[in-house]
Amino acid sequence: MTINNRTFLNYIGGQWLASVSGETEGSINPANRHETVGFIQKSVQADLDHAAAAAKQASRSWGRLSGAARGEYLYKVANALERRLDEVAEMMTREMGKTFPEAKGETARGVAILRYYAGEGMRKVGDVIPSTDSEGLMFTTRAPLGVVGVITPWNFPVAIPVWKMAPALIYGNSVVFKPAQETAVTAALVMECFHEAGMPAGVINMVTGRGTVIGQGIIDHPDIQAITFTGSDQVGKQVGLGALKRGAKYQLEMGGKNPVIVAADADLDLAVEATISGGLRSTGQKCTATSRVIVHSEVYEAFKQKLLEKVNAIRLGSGLDGSTWMGPCASQSQLDTVLGYIEQGKQEGAVLLCGGKKPSTADLQDGFYVEPTVFDGVTRQMAIAQEEIFGPVLALMKVDSLEEAIELANDVKFGLSASIFTRDIGSMLSFIREMDAGLVRVNAESAGVELQAPFGGMKQSSSHSREQGQAAIEFFTSIKTVFVKG
Repeated sequence: MTINNRTFLNYIGGQWLASVSGETEGSINPANRHETVGFIQKSVQADLDHAAAAAKQASRSWGRLSGAARGEYLYKVANALERRLDEVAEMMTREMGKTFPEAKGETARGVAILRYYAGEGMRKVGDVIPSTDSEGLMFTTRAPLGVVGVITPWNFPVAIPVWKMAPALIYGNSVVFKPAQETAVTAALVMECFHEAGMPAGVINMVTGRGTVIGQGIIDHPDIQAITFTGSDQVGKQVGLGALKRGAKYQLEMGGKNPVIVAADADLDLAVEATISGGLRSTGQKCTATSRVIVHSEVYEAFKQKLLEKVNAIRLGSGLDGSTWMGPCASQSQLDTVLGYIEQGKQEGAVLLCGGKKPSTADLQDGFYVEPTVFDGVTRQMAIAQEEIFGPVLALMKVDSLEEAIELANDVKFGLSASIFTRDIGSMLSFIREMDAGLVRVNAESAGVELQAPFGGMKQSSSHSREQGQAAIEFFTSIKTVFVKG
């Protein structure tokens, strides 16, 4: 058994502090359940109260700084994270399971996001509006919200926290951050970068702990004016209801059941590569991952054979092994969820074409591995066609027209991302117009959005706000209208 005995502390008011509970828990390597990568705090309400008080005290002075001054701090954080890129990425792989190249890419994205929002400190924050009073001047500016609670999932332990915290900070808010316990060690390394950059005490705080304690505490806390959350739709609704009850602003990014449509005229090789990348990279643990593959009947069999050939060649293993294409599920509970959906798919009559079980090779027995899985004969009412699995499972569905494909693609409660493969401009435009999703992509995989572009979903995938890019200012600030008369 390999043990990393380092214990990671909460970060509150510019200091590293143990929880008043005196309790910690280990964070496990999903590629080897016998390896503990570090220990994290099991915090309680008193720790959260301390963090919220520190953030509240710091928020006024931080908000009074110029945007350019706040941006300088974010540039320093970006530089610190860039210096430690390999270290953070390796920890991410050990703690969450994604491959090292994917982890490096995500960490580099965190650096780019920080630099992007550092530049936002120099952009305009308002407009001059004509007044009916010829002697008056009327304009708008933006006011920070105060203290923002940030609750993030385990699947992107660098990118998602950074794309929430960076805009919150540049627009003048202070932050109380609760990472997922499954990846709290990686989160602590990111917080060390903020500390190394010399962020003023209390401006950014991290408290690790269970969602039922710290997450719920953020939802209910009177000193936290806004909550930004990414996670499941079930928990997201609880966040929204709790925030609404006390009048806090909230932003929810939740689940997806993302389709790819393969039209009769599609480049099948391109479509297959994108389906595999979009659906199976990161072990399918992306909110934008391809889950349903809707294929025109004319090319269905050809597409299926090309897909199976590629899927069957995928190599499973530790993300730190350079020959690994797909790592493990992030936890035992996530593995159990994926295996449960696979069994339900079989019971409901879907045809299992490949995968569908834990691998039998001896070197993978200590990890939370599941084979990449493809189902045929999937109908719209099946659970694997309706519910978010968050694992490497593809559901093939056959259609006879583009109209049928779009109607089927829309026939779920989610609306996060979708893609189509076609050479026909009319089909592209119909898809763009008719698809009920916040992100639509043509001849590209469903997963992924550039950091400067707005990101968010429709229907039950989102609270209908948008993250990233300049759209982030809409959530993290309030418009203040000013009238001045001499």
